[in-house]
Amino acid sequence: MQVLARHNVAVSGVEGAPVIVFAHGFGCDQNMWRLVVPAFEADFQVVVFDYVGAGGSDLAAYDRDKYASLAGYASDVIEIVEHLDRAPVTFVGHSVSTMIGVLASIERPELFDRLVLLGPSARYIDDGDYVGGFSSADIDELLESMDSNYLGWSHAIAPAIMGNEEQPALAAELDESFCRTDPDIARRFAAATFLADNRADLPRVSVPTLVLQCRNDAIAPLSAGQYVRDHVPGATFGQLDASGHCPHLSAPAETAAAIGEFVRA
Repeated sequence: MQVLARHNVAVSGVEGAPVIVFAHGFGCDQNMWRLVVPAFEADFQVVVFDYVGAGGSDLAAYDRDKYASLAGYASDVIEIVEHLDRAPVTFVGHSVSTMIGVLASIERPELFDRLVLLGPSARYIDDGDYVGGFSSADIDELLESMDSNYLGWSHAIAPAIMGNEEQPALAAELDESFCRTDPDIARRFAAATFLADNRADLPRVSVPTLVLQCRNDAIAPLSAGQYVRDHVPGATFGQLDASGHCPHLSAPAETAAAIGEFVRA
């Protein structure tokens, strides 16, 4: 039970049915999946959780060394799946959780049946011919802004991440989610996220994988998703009509349909 409490794990849907785990992105929590989860509760056992430092997780469990890299978060995903004792599961990760899921599946492939990577990027910083969407200077500036004025950074970045200017309430929700996160923890998670380079890990994925990318995504451009598709063996690619980086909020029906087509096949 310590694992469940630490990560504020919530389980719904059909007991004994195949398990689908939804993992949130940076600065968010499990509540971000609330519009997608109902589409799976009739034929899956659905699991949502909060990473340590987010949402209703146990902040006392935060370890600066462990969570200095995405490997620390991947180890928590493995622990949660082991505790559920219902492997193999389908893992649906958004944003940074895509690479966390990749790392977890490489370490313990027997625990995972399929991966769904929503808005993935194996490296956010451009590198030669590789286009991640940011320069090193961009990321340095982002991290410095978080250090100097976290609330100002949150107010400025949330609309860019969310996109969908015609739905300002979505950016406001994301901003509020950022503001609920401890600034020091958020800064460290941001560094672990935006400075990571998981390109070499992609060919080691051994489970069926769906890559879903949005149009006009300021955080993970189409090129980033295409790179993941091209380097995960046998990966399937889908481009959503949704724009922005959070289609599970801005276009939940389209997002759920795309995920459902893959996981129910």
